[in-house]
Amino acid sequence: MCTLVTLYFAEEVPLMAYQPHHLSDSAPLLDSPQQIGFDNSKSKLDTSTVDNASSNNPESSYEINKNAKHPSPMVEEEQNVSFDGPGAVLVNLLTNLRHLPLAMLSSLIVMALSWSVWFPFFLFDTDWMGREVYHGDPKGNDSVAVKAYDAGVREGAFGLLLNSVVLGISSFLLEPMCQRMGARLVWAMSNFIVFACMAGTAIISLVSVNKYITEGIQHAIGENRAIKIASLVIFALLGFPLSITYSVPFSITADLTADTGGGQGLAIGVLNLAIVIPQMIVSLGAGPWDALFSGGNIPAFVLAPLFALAAGVTATLKLPNLSSGSFKSSGFHFG
Repeated sequence: MCTLVTLYFAEEVPLMAYQPHHLSDSAPLLDSPQQIGFDNSKSKLDTSTVDNASSNNPESSYEINKNAKHPSPMVEEEQNVSFDGPGAVLVNLLTNLRHLPLAMLSSLIVMALSWSVWFPFFLFDTDWMGREVYHGDPKGNDSVAVKAYDAGVREGAFGLLLNSVVLGISSFLLEPMCQRMGARLVWAMSNFIVFACMAGTAIISLVSVNKYITEGIQHAIGENRAIKIASLVIFALLGFPLSITYSVPFSITADLTADTGGGQGLAIGVLNLAIVIPQMIVSLGAGPWDALFSGGNIPAFVLAPLFALAAGVTATLKLPNLSSGSFKSSGFHFG
């Protein structure tokens, strides 16, 4: 459906031919405005020098015109070098990582740590509710265990619904919060909230498992309502920091590159690497990590708060202070 909507409404932009003297989108991240201005002034100076020399020496003027009409093969080969293949975007992203400013490197670190927390929650939230809270087993021989797991998964899905509602409401509060507190503190605050919530999941897991061991599965299914309500509250509260994670880091990245001449595209692409790399690490490593502690979701949920705490501390200490006036709503745009 998304593909069809994009094909129907998106306006096709033709690819432009390669221009040797055109600054690429990565130029603002690789060179400062002072350097760009220096290069332009230097080129103008060289042009004036050539003009003066040609006016004083007609023979040199003839040589310059001859070289311009018939460039050497080496110069022509250098001008024809371009990265316009299918993998050009990925090549530019990877090769330009070392040229990023220090503020962007701090944003990448905080982003990677943040998503190292969110992906365990996204992958195992309903399974955690079915196993650790309701003490069910989807492969159990006992029908009671299977029904308990199904009930926990349904309850977890309801918790995700509450999470989405809180996320939608919180999105309207982000602009005034960023204007009042600053984006750096808002992003850091979201990570500290995630730290508290994920630590709460670990505490709930330990309490619930202890009650299950002492009082049996019937207690887990029918009478343990306080733990279930606490789990739903955590699901709902996580919607607020999630709304911050979905928007504020990208606003910070765009603001860091706003005065560099259009480097936001490359910066956002590099920022996405800080999302997908933790996703691959969590996807490949969460299972073996849980298996080291006899299975279950508790090991991953215990490790997640540590990443959230590190993200909050790094955001507080390393992210730059941005102008609060840069966060202004531009309204809704259609068409």
